[in-house]
Amino acid sequence: MKSMQSNQSRKRPVNLTLNEELVSQAKGMTDNLSGVAEQLLTDFVMKQNSVRQEKARTAEVAAQAWYAFNERSGSFADDHSTL
Repeated sequence: MKSMQSNQSRKRPVNLTLNEELVSQAKGMTDNLSGVAEQLLTDFVMKQNSVRQEKARTAEVAAQAWYAFNERSGSFADDHSTL
């Protein structure tokens, strides 16, 4: 996936608590562990944003279907209201 951030983005140190053995193995596999972590985090954020957008679209479709039904049939509550 294409990176959300450009290489010119401001960077800052952060503290993470990670499995020591896993970090040791990962360091043996890359010269740029921060870059790998940043790319994985970027991919995660992009996927989560896609999931959220899809849920919002699904909710909007459901709401539009409900509004259309309500326009055609009226509100069920109106027929049974005691007010």
